[in-house]
Amino acid sequence: MGAALTVGAVLPLAADEDAQLVVNGEIEMVTRAEAPPHVDGIREVISGWVFRSDETQALQMDDFDNPGMIFVDQARDMFGTVIGSEDKSCASCHENPEALRGVRAVYPKWDQAAGEVQTLEMQVNECLTQQMGADPLGYTSGDMTNMVALISSVSRGMPVDVAVDGPAQSTWEMGEELYYTRTGQLELSCASCHEQNYGNMIRADHLSQGHINGFPTYRLKNAKLNAVHARFKGCVRDTRAETFAPGSPEFVALELYLASRGNGLSVEGPSVRN
Repeated sequence: MGAALTVGAVLPLAADEDAQLVVNGEIEMVTRAEAPPHVDGIREVISGWVFRSDETQALQMDDFDNPGMIFVDQARDMFGTVIGSEDKSCASCHENPEALRGVRAVYPKWDQAAGEVQTLEMQVNECLTQQMGADPLGYTSGDMTNMVALISSVSRGMPVDVAVDGPAQSTWEMGEELYYTRTGQLELSCASCHEQNYGNMIRADHLSQGHINGFPTYRLKNAKLNAVHARFKGCVRDTRAETFAPGSPEFVALELYLASRGNGLSVEGPSVRN
């Protein structure tokens, strides 16, 4: 099996097993669900929120306390700002962010016109360049991550429902292979932590199942909103392996696979994590 993963003793989940995530007293979140049929390694999918301390959980339960919502507000301003050669804003086509409710829940998804699986970041840049005549945003830039957080926020509470069949299947299979392949000097895979050792402690961190339904996520560790591909880079770095670039085919495939593992959980972004 290669190098062993050093973890602490098995501990109970950080939160009360009956704890419920309700945002602003009205948006009810599903934080536990039966594993989708295409997931073999676990019987139940559990949101990363469940593995956090009571204090961290509470931050996500009220938008006034959630520091990620500051960046959502910044994106709302950008949504209505006219840019590019076509003198358009996002609102020129979509009226308001709420018109995009449901979008986050189905991404990444197959794009027939592009002939590939596209992430939400790719779709945002396609709108900027092809519809607005504007420059693309950096894949994990602040403005891009803020906009994805805004689009996620209006879908909170909706179930993740990412398609894994049809033309997206080969990309999904690539992501599955990446998830289970051991890499780096430590010979670890994504599954080493998030499937085989979730619930355990690794240093001071309580390992979750690694679902991405809460991205973008505000991490208390670095006090900013984090994009999912930036988190992928950090995880690969921690295995002491050579990483892929944000937006690369490899990370797009991994995102599709990971998103599909969380089918049935609620969209939570922007969430709050350690």
